[in-house]
Amino acid sequence: MAVSVAAARRAGTAEETPQPDAGPRHVRRASRGGRIAAATGLAVAAILFTYPFLWLVSASLKPRAQVFDNKLIPSELVPRNFVDVWEAAPIWTWLLNTVVVGLAAATAVTISSALVAFGFAYFRFPGRGVLFGLVLGSMMLPGVVTMVPVYLVWNATGLVGSQVPLWAGNLFGSAFYIFLLRQFFLGLPRDVFEAARVDGLGYAGLFWRIALPLSKPALIITFVFELRSSWTDLVKPLIYLQDPELYTLPRGLKAVLDQFGKGGESQWEVVLAASVIATVPMLIVFLIAQRYFVQGISTTGRTG
Repeated sequence: MAVSVAAARRAGTAEETPQPDAGPRHVRRASRGGRIAAATGLAVAAILFTYPFLWLVSASLKPRAQVFDNKLIPSELVPRNFVDVWEAAPIWTWLLNTVVVGLAAATAVTISSALVAFGFAYFRFPGRGVLFGLVLGSMMLPGVVTMVPVYLVWNATGLVGSQVPLWAGNLFGSAFYIFLLRQFFLGLPRDVFEAARVDGLGYAGLFWRIALPLSKPALIITFVFELRSSWTDLVKPLIYLQDPELYTLPRGLKAVLDQFGKGGESQWEVVLAASVIATVPMLIVFLIAQRYFVQGISTTGRTG
């Protein structure tokens, strides 16, 4: 009798013991499946985005008859194409001109836009919202609308034919960068600025010694964006530059295309090799600055 009672108790205890829940395992499986799907999607997107550049590099290393065969692995490598580019055009001069103009344009627009953005973010004055709305409204104007008036201004100053019009307009800021930097400045703790004011720091000191050091990611994003924009700009060099010694890379590539990409026997392998030379520096810049893009995008837009 005692044995049967003990057996019954053991059976009851076994029945009352809760079984492990299978839910977390399903959750882990679903999470793992989601990660695999996300990784697959990212891999496909990466292939789609990198394929044009890979094709460009591959085509620049092919002989003339095989440039457009759409094979990523050339059956015959012709590194001589890059030598032909250096011999046929002053690539070093164009590259140096592009670097100088790009750095000047990026520096000018970063500092000027940051000054205006800090004013909109820090100061409280009547009509601030309306004035900021007008600044944003200027982004609605296409560039072709102001192209002729801006040309007349530079022509009146006698600077047409020089590189100054390619970057000096950035001294007046950019509406997009003003908006971007203003949103970042709004995310900075205002107590820091007020404490600095109590300690006797002026408005210029607030900007140079507090706002700019704390806004490093946003400033780098602005600088790189404008550097890329200047690096790839063809319209302004076409309008303002006539001397081949002052050409930037996009204008030089247009000259290379006119020389080797037209006529009865187009030398597209030379044109594509020049395109690779113009593209690689910007890829290196983006690889160096990519961590600032993530940091800047994750913090821009937050207000505090």
